[in-house]
Parts: sequence; C-alpha cells; structure tokens
Amino acid sequence: MAKRIFLFLLVNFLVVAVISFFLYIFNIQPFLQQKGLDLPTLAIFCLIWGMGGAFISLLLSKFLAKSMMGIRIIDPDTNDPASRELLEMVYQLSRKAGLPVMPEVGIYNSPEINAFATGPSKRNSLVAVSSGLLQRMNEGQVEGVLGHEVTHIANGDMVTMTLLQGVVNAFVMFFARIIAYALTRGDRREGESGGNFAYFGIVFVLEMLFMVLGSVVIATFSRRREYRADLGGAKLSSPEKMISALTALKKTIEIKDQSKDQPAFQAFKISNYSGVLKFFASHPPLDDRITRLQKRYRIS
Repeated sequence: MAKRIFLFLLVNFLVVAVISFFLYIFNIQPFLQQKGLDLPTLAIFCLIWGMGGAFISLLLSKFLAKSMMGIRIIDPDTNDPASRELLEMVYQLSRKAGLPVMPEVGIYNSPEINAFATGPSKRNSLVAVSSGLLQRMNEGQVEGVLGHEVTHIANGDMVTMTLLQGVVNAFVMFFARIIAYALTRGDRREGESGGNFAYFGIVFVLEMLFMVLGSVVIATFSRRREYRADLGGAKLSSPEKMISALTALKKTIEIKDQSKDQPAFQAFKISNYSGVLKFFASHPPLDDRITRLQKRYRIS
C-alpha cells in the first residue's frame, strides 16, 4: 500500500541529492559554456541523470524495504501451517495474474493493517504483509489485499512509476539549473570565487523544492494506479472480498504502531487527507475506492 510509494520517493529523493553533489564535486557540467547555457546539452544531461536516479531507486527498492521494515522472508519450503497458507495464497493469485516468477513473500511485525508489493520487475518482486493484517483480517479479506498487491506487480506499476519519476527528475534538474544560472550569472561574469558555490547551493535548494512539487504528479498517478489495482484484486479474488478488505481497513485505520511513530514512518500510512495535503496522498480515500467497486459490480 502506501509504503511502496513512500520508499520509492524517499530513495529517489536521496539518490538525486547525491547525484547533484557528485556532479558538483567533480565539476561535471558540459552544458556550461563561455557563451552561456547550452540548452539541448542540458536537456540530454538532465534526462540521462534523472532517469539514472529513478532506476537506481527502483533497483534498491526491494533491498531497502526488507532492511527498513525488518521483513522476515518466508522460506518457500516452510512447513509452518500459517506461513504455508499465506505463501500458497500469494502463489495462487500470482499464477492467476500470469506472473512469470513467484514473488518473495514476507511478514513484518506491526499492529497496523498494511501490505505492499515492491521490486524492480515481475521476475524480481516482493509481497510483504504486516502481522496486524494477518491477525485482524479474515481469510477472504487477506486474499483481497494480496490480490491488490499482486496486481501492482502484474501491471508493472513500479517500472511505470520509475519512468514517470525519471521524467520528473529530468524536469527538476533542468529547471533548477536554468534558474540557478540566471540568478548567479552576474557573479560568474565578474569572476567572483563564490559564484560556483552559490550556483550549486541554489540548484540544491530548487531541486528539493521542485521534488516536492513533482511528488504531486507522482501522487496523482499513484492514485489512478490504486483504482486499477483494486479492480485487479477484485478479479483475482472476488469483488466481495476486495470490498470487504477495504471496509476492514477503513475500520482499523486509526490503529497506530508506536514503535514506528516517527515522521518518516507516519508518511507510510494511508490517511484521509484534506486541504492541500490531499494532492500529496498516494492513495484515494477509502470511501471512494469502496464506492467505485460497488458501482462497478453493482454491490450494495
């Protein structure tokens, strides 16, 4: 659910910051010429590095999810009845979705009801569920949630999001450098030693600001993909199970994991944002998701 989006955006944010610092330290700026900015070269430069940053984030996504969430991967040969049941449920849904390779399946300790899917490809993916979800949802509801997450993998949502994030990164880097160059142009002409440092500082600040604005675009895209994943979950399990899962999630959304109550983990949670914050929400309101499925399948 929301963890997948937050992890990806966080890693991408850090990767772009590191790339910008690296480019400044080694003075890799082929677009800066004596006559001024070479815009075509700058555009190509930003596209390459922007896409590179997004794909690095994608490649790290599964590893970081395991590390940050303390996920225990279930051994495919396990004899534990509960683990075996969860594993077989994910495998059955994955086969119905046409996945070429079964995803890894893991559990992490948290009283919150949550699950997410991540990974760089359909052949290298992970489905993780919280212990709270397994304790508080019945078998049908768990199947609905897992169908939703498997659909994310089958739809290639992480790869599609990476391409979109790469384009956003490119625009962020492009406009940050144009504005920074315009603001420090006088210092450069006068040969002031602080010109380069000021330029980098402005680039860094603008990139962080534009990244926040760019996250609105990513969040809008994410909300649309969530509706599609709900439909996929309904097809893989059943409409009733998917609606029941969302209804159960709505009833228990206020349950909080105090051990993960820091700001970073707060961003993982699915909330009914209002005002300006709703534009940054990675998931649509649960009421809207439930209503859409009820209308689609004519369930009251």
